[in-house]
Amino acid sequence: MPVVYALRVRKIPYRLLSMFKLLLRSLISVTALALCSIINVCAQTTVPINDKVQQHIFEYKQIYWLEDTTGKLNFNQVKNLARSGNFKINQEPTPVTRHPNSAYWYRLSIGKNTGTKNNWLLEFFDQTIDSIAVYSPVTQNSYSIAYLGSRHPFAARFYQHKNLSININPNANNDGVYYVRIRSNHSVNVIIVLRSVSRFISYALDEYFFFGVFYGMILVFGLYNLMMFIAMRQVQYLYYIAYNISIGLYEMCADGIAYQYMWPNLPGWNQYAYGIALFAASIFAVLFTQSLLNLKVNAPRLNKVISWVVILRSLYFAACISINNNLFNYKIIEFIPLSLAFYAGCYTLFTGYKPARFFVIGYAFLLVGFIIKTCIALNIWWLPVSEFDYYSLSFCFIMEMLFISFAIGDKVRILKNEKDDAQGHMIMQMRQNEELKDTLNKRLEGQVRERTRELVEKSSMIAEQNEELKSVNELLQQQAEEISRMNVLLEKDNIILHNDIEKVTHDRVMSAEVDFEEFSKIYPDRETCFKFLSDLKWEHGYACRKCGNTHYGGGHLPYSRRCSKCGYEESVIAYTILQNTRIPINKAFYIIFLMYSTKGKISSHKLSEILSIRQSTCWAYSSRIKKVMESRKKEIRDAGTKGWSKLVIDYTAN
Repeated sequence: MPVVYALRVRKIPYRLLSMFKLLLRSLISVTALALCSIINVCAQTTVPINDKVQQHIFEYKQIYWLEDTTGKLNFNQVKNLARSGNFKINQEPTPVTRHPNSAYWYRLSIGKNTGTKNNWLLEFFDQTIDSIAVYSPVTQNSYSIAYLGSRHPFAARFYQHKNLSININPNANNDGVYYVRIRSNHSVNVIIVLRSVSRFISYALDEYFFFGVFYGMILVFGLYNLMMFIAMRQVQYLYYIAYNISIGLYEMCADGIAYQYMWPNLPGWNQYAYGIALFAASIFAVLFTQSLLNLKVNAPRLNKVISWVVILRSLYFAACISINNNLFNYKIIEFIPLSLAFYAGCYTLFTGYKPARFFVIGYAFLLVGFIIKTCIALNIWWLPVSEFDYYSLSFCFIMEMLFISFAIGDKVRILKNEKDDAQGHMIMQMRQNEELKDTLNKRLEGQVRERTRELVEKSSMIAEQNEELKSVNELLQQQAEEISRMNVLLEKDNIILHNDIEKVTHDRVMSAEVDFEEFSKIYPDRETCFKFLSDLKWEHGYACRKCGNTHYGGGHLPYSRRCSKCGYEESVIAYTILQNTRIPINKAFYIIFLMYSTKGKISSHKLSEILSIRQSTCWAYSSRIKKVMESRKKEIRDAGTKGWSKLVIDYTAN
């Protein structure tokens, strides 16, 4: 018994010692974990509440963040992760959510709300955030939750304001730690602002005032261009009006104004309405660029490139609508039409097109604003985001519209000056013509007076001669009978002589060798040949070959005629021997003339030598002419000098 008791006594202290060691280790681990958590929490910068500073934007170490890649962590789990030191220090001016499938948690530390006379709130600048959950401390271990975001009905907001705002707890008796959960289907800038309510009201009033000015200016630019369209009837003004409306709608979507006033009960539509507005602005901008800069004439190749960009951008828009609405988030694609329009302005300006100068300045502003917004979106902006940075694109839109209006006015002014110069030249020419007319009239009047004086002087001589003529008349009467008899004989001789002269003239013309240079003086170019064909072809009136209608209008090709009833257009060379030939038309005329003059005896080698055309081409074309000559022997037999033209009209080849 004593031995056993001794062993038991020795065992009890050993077990107690083991338990004490285990307890000591656990205490050390808990203490170390607590110290790490305290150190981590203390490392975060606390933003104090101070009535002297009515507004503060959270940045850098003032924000800690955690990415929940599953999107399923609850608030208690997040708090445990925060105690474990899993939150990361924000190293950027403003945090950015980069993965649409992740939920992002942000932790803010705000000082005690004591000694202040104002109420305070948290405000989120980016109105396009889909969902925000704000966990505000109430007591030491309890939190209240508020939901915000563009996916929630607008009426559910505590403040009926375009920005997402929530009051902070005014009864917190210590430094408050706020947790914010943000999830969005696109990348957003997490710009969180601590404001006093009085500053918020003042800021909101100023902001809405400037919004009124901004959208009012867009409306004024639109009405101005509408008046210009009514006066000028040019489609470029309609493009610019549509562009202004699209820009206004896009800015309203980006600012949250559209969600507040236009579709507050349609949060689903609010998710991609900005993409439709941005697409319309992009398309109408490049169409307006094409029209204002007259790229079809000033830069044809660049005009084709812009047309292809419009088509590809439209296909991308169709993919955004029908396949995946999240494709609207890639706003960087708008840099392509924007930079192309800017390049088109620079190119036409360097080529001497003066209206492009204000266009280039306006688009330079727009390009700068787009770059600033892109840098902010990609979080490569080196400064903390302020109101000026956030609304820089709106300011650049206004400057762009202002300078584009200058460009439109400049173009109208240049056109007016050109018109005035043309009218000035016409007036000067009319004055010169009037002076020439007066000079000629004075000269003719002098000549008439001189001629009248001469006639008066000669009238006396005529009177004397009349007496002599009376005596001569008697002699003439005697000779008249003889002359009458001779006239009968001469008339018979004249008929015979006339027939002989016509035959000799015909033979001389048909045997005449007129070179191409002399022939080209009569038919020097394509315009002259087309006019000759038009007069010859419709010499007896026009009748549509499809419906027989006799009324027509001008067609697309020179001297072609379009039926006013069925719209059938007939070119001037259709249904002629010139149809489907690749020989220049004046040379084709000359080949017909030579074939007619030589009665088809001239060789294709000779034609090739004269006209510098391949022999095979001359042979093929001369063969066609020979067939027509053979089929129209009777028509061209006595046709005279214009007989070759009868080989052209009414040719039935298609």
